[in-house]
Amino acid sequence: MAIAQEKMTKVCIFLERFSLPPTPLNYQVIYTYTSQVNNKLNTALDRAISANDNIDSVLIEQLYSEFLNTGHTTQVSMIQNVDGVINSLSNNAQNTEKQIIRFAGQVSECVHTLDEKNIEQSRQALKVLNNQTAELLNQHKLFKQELSKAKQLHQRTQKQLTQLRKQHIVDTQTGLYKRHFLTQQAQIWSNQQKSICAIAIQIDNLDHFTLNYGDIIGEVILNKVAKQVQKYVFQSGLPGRTAKDQFTVLLANIDPETANVIAEKVRNGVEKLRFVSSKTGVKLPSIDLSLGIAQHQHEDDFNKLAKKASHAAFKARSLGLSSYTAGQ
Repeated sequence: MAIAQEKMTKVCIFLERFSLPPTPLNYQVIYTYTSQVNNKLNTALDRAISANDNIDSVLIEQLYSEFLNTGHTTQVSMIQNVDGVINSLSNNAQNTEKQIIRFAGQVSECVHTLDEKNIEQSRQALKVLNNQTAELLNQHKLFKQELSKAKQLHQRTQKQLTQLRKQHIVDTQTGLYKRHFLTQQAQIWSNQQKSICAIAIQIDNLDHFTLNYGDIIGEVILNKVAKQVQKYVFQSGLPGRTAKDQFTVLLANIDPETANVIAEKVRNGVEKLRFVSSKTGVKLPSIDLSLGIAQHQHEDDFNKLAKKASHAAFKARSLGLSSYTAGQ
């Protein structure tokens, strides 16, 4: 009892230290961390703390997805196995049908090439063979019907998997990708020897909206900016939410200059947004963005790349620039 109480105290201290809300997911991750039962989780979180990364709910959710959410991996594996079985059944059915049709054709051909000396006997034998073939074709028809039912079940399961996968990789609040999905995609692109750029889009005054106009207005601002990000980069890159008030866009095979053009399009779209309080009719302040751009180096993983872009956004703000590219 005393040990459990001690762990709970450590969890509460951790949550308070990093201003994390006491949600079930945050509590589960931090409780696991303080219990020191998952070495990979502890290593990742210790590394983030040592690097002074932003320890927020977005990062905690990433850690949960990577190290604790084993159910999703199991479900994906299960559906992939079902895919294999259904595809195998389908291929076998097609091959069987071709063989049966070929066999029926051969039988039909034999009917016209009977031995005249044993016509009656040959005809009787072929009649039996024809009946057996018809029965086989009928059985195959029934098999196809069952296969069709199996395919329909598979499609429903696949639809459920698609929904599950969307929940796993998409941030429900903004509709953009979650941080762990960007991490995976950056690694894939890196393995494919693609050049990668990252754009950090920081909403500088999101806290101002939340504190002065309420949480609902803060969420509206967040969602409106997310839609602008999605509008301008969804076809050319992967936009994701990487912090409470920050988005990161991954772009493959695009140089920093082109990334800067895309970033400015997002800024211009956000600058056109206008908000008026429905209660008071008062015009709300404009949204302030800081944009940072960074290019992937061979030794970088996504976290390092995103951090460089985030620092570039902070530098743009401190220098009064619209955007800043790391390494300038």
